[in-house]
Amino acid sequence: MIQRSDGPTDAQRSRRRPAELQLADQNTVVLPLRVRYFETDQMGVVHHANYPVWFEAARSEYCRVHEIDYRGMEADGLALPVVELSVRYISGARYEDELNIRAEVVECRRSLLRIRYSVEKEGQILATGETKQILIERATGRPKSFTPDIAAKFAPPVKTKGDVL
Repeated sequence: MIQRSDGPTDAQRSRRRPAELQLADQNTVVLPLRVRYFETDQMGVVHHANYPVWFEAARSEYCRVHEIDYRGMEADGLALPVVELSVRYISGARYEDELNIRAEVVECRRSLLRIRYSVEKEGQILATGETKQILIERATGRPKSFTPDIAAKFAPPVKTKGDVL
């Protein structure tokens, strides 16, 4: 007879990060990913529709790592829908490729969140992208300002004159 142990709670599971997850800096998360067969097309190249899905996975990890409780925000009647998405494909990824999906917050103000992404293989950039999201009240669909504590978790680092852009 197989006995089940009481596993981790949903809250504990959501705080877990993949063993290989990297924090490049305070506002960048790098999510490792191995291309799965079902993500490829008949030419053996990753289908273009997977890149936004990977962006979302990296964005979710960013929230988890920075203790941004998206489920709690939704319970409070808020949502953060993507209102703009761009992807630039440079070179194709293939089955079994080991990739790093980088998500970096580049802007957070009032109700706008802008995140930049890159898909990398062995230091080579295969694709870049960006999303813009607006914090809204779910019931009305109207923009809502980020609370100071959430805005601080999304805030990109302040650039100084000596920083290279």
